[in-house]
Amino acid sequence: MVASSGGGFDGAAHADDRRPLSVGERAEYERLRDAAAVRHDRLRTVGASIVILLAVVLAPLAVVATWADTTISDEDRYVETVAPLATDPAVQNMVINRLTDRVVSNVNVDQVAASIEGALARTGAPPVVVNHAHALAGVLHNALTSTVHQVVQGVVTSDQFPLVWENANRRAHATVVKVLTGEGSGAVQAKGNTIVLDIGPVVDAVQKRLVDAGFEQAGRIPAVDRQIVLLQTDKLTRAQDALRLLDILGPWLPVAVVALAALGVWLAPSHRAGLMATGLGIGVSMIVLLVGLAVIRQNYLDSVPSDVQPRDGAAAVYDTLVRFLRDSALTWLTIAVLTVLAGYLYGPGRGARVIRSGAAHGTGAIGRAMSRVGVRTDGAGRWLTRHHRLTSGIVIGAGALALALWNSPTPCSVALVLLLVLVMLAVLGVLAAAGTPQPGPASPGGRPSDGEGGPPTAPIQQSKS
Repeated sequence: MVASSGGGFDGAAHADDRRPLSVGERAEYERLRDAAAVRHDRLRTVGASIVILLAVVLAPLAVVATWADTTISDEDRYVETVAPLATDPAVQNMVINRLTDRVVSNVNVDQVAASIEGALARTGAPPVVVNHAHALAGVLHNALTSTVHQVVQGVVTSDQFPLVWENANRRAHATVVKVLTGEGSGAVQAKGNTIVLDIGPVVDAVQKRLVDAGFEQAGRIPAVDRQIVLLQTDKLTRAQDALRLLDILGPWLPVAVVALAALGVWLAPSHRAGLMATGLGIGVSMIVLLVGLAVIRQNYLDSVPSDVQPRDGAAAVYDTLVRFLRDSALTWLTIAVLTVLAGYLYGPGRGARVIRSGAAHGTGAIGRAMSRVGVRTDGAGRWLTRHHRLTSGIVIGAGALALALWNSPTPCSVALVLLLVLVMLAVLGVLAAAGTPQPGPASPGGRPSDGEGGPPTAPIQQSKS
């Protein structure tokens, strides 16, 4: 009795467990499941937002750190950075004027005029001539300045000057590293708040030409004047501290930004939305970096005294030194814009659907036309049709890898890689369409005939009553 009643109770319980949910129970179950999914998505959204925001904030620092690391550590890159200064007209004029002033200042024109006056008096020249001999000082000074300027200009604008400039900066690279980390001496030196470049080889070449031309005073140009100012700022110490930190973080910050961005996209409930948010955020951060470089440029030019460095020369030096940094920011801005556009084109928007269908129609029409004239891809084309997502991902991934391995990519290189990716995707679409079987001619019965024009038709089976 007990066993039978117990068995009966257990059977009733199991039957209760197996019975279908009522309408109310099903509604409650769906409500609880949706609430759990919403809470899960909210947690993922918050986590993805925090990680993506961190990647966006670190992105400008990663660009600056990479620039500082390559410019400081890579001798060839540093020489490549400063090489254009040798042919920049503003820098050439700065060097020419500085050397001309130094040479002329070592010639005592008044003493020469006094010597001429004494010689005229000793030869019995008329008093009016002797008394006005001092007026020759101004003429002699202008003539000397003009002659020296021509000689110096010939040296600085010659084909040998860029080579001398390059060799001087190559020798100075080790010192640049020390200067930017707060210590050092040599060809490039930090003097208070000023960084100067010793152009001794250029001065030697100028001296030789001037001495050969009869200006013996040119051989006594003081060594302290064999320098030109590259940069002057009252914030050099602060800049040195920042560059030391960025030099340490240089190899790691870019990796951290990429890892954080990838993690944020993976955490986002919608990977496409996460990718677009990452691209948008990094694009905005690159714009902020470019605006910051423009503001720093203006502040720097306003802080440099005109007697230390002409404004156009200071602008040329600043623009040359940061041009790779500016190019990197523009490159990442371009990549960010392309990322947002790609996310939109893969989305459900009406414009995206129109573009996708238009591209598919175009490649399909070309592939079908090739198939009609006998150029078929058969099994390979059908395989491409079945695995179009995989092949598209491989092509896009190859483009991203090419940019990652590209040495200092520019917006032009990004455009080139994008063009190649689009061409490859179009080619794959055409090849896939060329492998799709084409409908053959209609048979007398009204159905397509069996053969290469289409798949064979299956026999019609009659249903049994």
